[in-house]
Amino acid sequence: MHTPAPDGAIRQLASLARHGDLSAYARQIQRLGGCERPVRMEGYRLDVHATTGEIVREIADRHLPAGQLLIRCGNRRATRCAACAEVYRRDTFHLVTAGLSGGKGIGPAVAEHPRVFATFTAPSFGPVHNRPGGGRCRCGRLHPENDPALGTPLDPERYDYRAAVLWNAHAGALWGRFTTYLRQQLASRAGISRSALRHSLKVSYAKVAEYQRRGAVHFHAVIRLDGPDGAEDTPPAWATTELLADAIHSAARDAEAPGPVLDGRAHAFRFGVQLDIRPIRSADFAGASDLTSRAVAAYIAKYATKGAESATGTLDRPIRNPITDLIGAEVTDHARRMILTCWHLGTRPELEELRLRKWAHMLGFRGHFSVLTRFSWRCGARL
Repeated sequence: MHTPAPDGAIRQLASLARHGDLSAYARQIQRLGGCERPVRMEGYRLDVHATTGEIVREIADRHLPAGQLLIRCGNRRATRCAACAEVYRRDTFHLVTAGLSGGKGIGPAVAEHPRVFATFTAPSFGPVHNRPGGGRCRCGRLHPENDPALGTPLDPERYDYRAAVLWNAHAGALWGRFTTYLRQQLASRAGISRSALRHSLKVSYAKVAEYQRRGAVHFHAVIRLDGPDGAEDTPPAWATTELLADAIHSAARDAEAPGPVLDGRAHAFRFGVQLDIRPIRSADFAGASDLTSRAVAAYIAKYATKGAESATGTLDRPIRNPITDLIGAEVTDHARRMILTCWHLGTRPELEELRLRKWAHMLGFRGHFSVLTRFSWRCGARL
């Protein structure tokens, strides 16, 4: 069914038609590709031929229909700009697919390298409402799948909000420790030193951060073993998928990121006991039992455009003042407590480097949502 344009929009279009070239406005808007929050720039732009140095095009703001140069915002969040987020999602999908099956300058032989899809979770900070196996929660209720109570604490007063926020703030550092331990575990299983490992293989991965409903970050990662020259190089025969999975188990168990001492309590951060590691066996949607490259790429890309606001019900923008920003905002009580915990901890001098107030809307997490290292490009990429 065709929806008629609002009267206000029609009047504005008629006004543009009277005062200028409507087709010029249309062309400028069309170049935005549906961006909802374009960046407005003033000044001029020069396009210069890279070889001759000749100016091939000059654009000045005064010559543009809107009096400004409009460019896409490029925001990855679907809640902020659906059009730009879709571009980001598709780019992520193609980059991950290339790193698993070939493409973007990588040969198809990469599909034969050992690779797994692993999920790393956060530890418990207190019991929350859940659906264990689709069954009854510890509260005695049978929660429907879309119940807003899911992920919220059974007893908010006893939930460890400090540890939950600090876990998010240290999750990136913990991942860094894990990657170090993983290389150690691989070298140990091969019976060689870490320096010798560098001359035998490289560890490549594509990682995305996802928020659980309780507001804790966990990581999905595609981890691949390559030869010493990267994706185009065959790894040694001893570097099997089974050896990689076993090394990941040990590295995730041993990795620990030291945290601060607050009010006499020393914090240290480890992954939760739930660790899922699944081999990637086929390149396409060929088998019903194997995890495929395309299925993994679609999963990674899906979460590349989501933030805490999608799962936890927090805000999708930085908080300037918790009183004015939170009053009237559609923020869950659980997310509100985590935000305020970030805000209060942000005054502690020993936590200054965590910048908890700046990242309060992210519930303390300040890392990259998508990271590809030597996965699709030789030089690596952060999305």
